[in-house]
Amino acid sequence: MNIIGKRYWFFGLSLLIIVPGLIALALGGLKPSIDFTGGTMLEILFNSGKAPAPDQVRAALADITVNSTEAKLENMQIQTLGADGIVLRMQQIDQPTITAILAKLDETFNGVTLNMADNVGASVGGEVAQRAAGAVALAAIGIALYVWFAFRKLPNASRYGLAAVASLVHDVLVLIGLEAILGLIVGWEADSLFLTAVLTVIGFSVHDTIVVFDRIRENRVKYRFAPFERVVNHSIVQTLDRSINTTLTVLFTLFALALFGGVTTQHFIIILLVGMASGAYSSIFNAAAILVVWENREWEKWFTFLRRPSKA
Repeated sequence: MNIIGKRYWFFGLSLLIIVPGLIALALGGLKPSIDFTGGTMLEILFNSGKAPAPDQVRAALADITVNSTEAKLENMQIQTLGADGIVLRMQQIDQPTITAILAKLDETFNGVTLNMADNVGASVGGEVAQRAAGAVALAAIGIALYVWFAFRKLPNASRYGLAAVASLVHDVLVLIGLEAILGLIVGWEADSLFLTAVLTVIGFSVHDTIVVFDRIRENRVKYRFAPFERVVNHSIVQTLDRSINTTLTVLFTLFALALFGGVTTQHFIIILLVGMASGAYSSIFNAAAILVVWENREWEKWFTFLRRPSKA
C-alpha cells in the first residue's frame, strides 16, 4: 500500500472538505452561543416531577415577546436537568420577560419553580471566547513542545511536533467549518460543548499521530539505510490496522449515541463523531506525509513551478 506516494491526493481531499466550511465561515455561519456573547440562563423545576420534552417547552414559549418589544425569543437553547428540570439559555432578557416565561410554563405544565436565574454580560461572554481561543492555542503549543521533546533524539525533531500541530489544525478547521455549515443550514450555535468537543478531538488526533510517529522512530533505526519516504510508508501500513480498529470502536459508540442519545446531546455528539473521523484521517494520511514533504523539501519544486515563465 503506497499511501505516502498518493499524499497529494489526500491533501487535495482535505482541501475539498475544508474549503466549503471556510466559505460558510466567511458567510457568518459560525454563530456563537450566549456562552460567548452573553445572555440569560434560567434553571426551572417542574412540580409534576417530570420535565416536558424540549420541543414542548419551545412550543409553549413561542408567543413570548422579549423586553417589552414585539420581538420573539430567538436561538433559545433547552437542556434537560435531571428528571424534573430544564435549563433555558437565550439572549439577555429583563425581569418582566422572565416573569412572563414562568407564568406561561406554570400555566401549560401545571406548576413550575424558578431554581436559578443568571445573566451573563456581553463583556463576560467576550472574555470567555478569548479564553476558549487561548485554550486551543495553548494546547497546540503544549503538544508541539511535548512531541519535540519525545522525539528529541531523532534528526530534525521539531518537525514531528510541527507536523502534529498541522494535523490538529486540519481537524480544528474541519470542525469549525462543519459548525459554520450547520449554523447556516439548521441554525446551530457554537457553545461550550462545541469547545469541549474540539479539545477532545485534538487529544485523540495527537494520540493517534504519535502512534504513527513512534513507529517511524523505531523503523528509522531498524531500516537506517532505507529512503525516508519508504520508512514512513512502511510505518503507516504497520499501524493502519490499530488506527482503524481503535477509531471504529469509538465511532460506533458515538453513532449509537447520536441516534438514541436525545436532542440535548445530539449537537455535541455529531461534532465529536465527525472530529474523531477527521482525527483518524489526518493522523494516517496527513501528519506523516507532511514529514515526507518537509524531508524532501518539496516546496522548492512548487516555487520553481510557480516561477516558471509562461510561454508566449
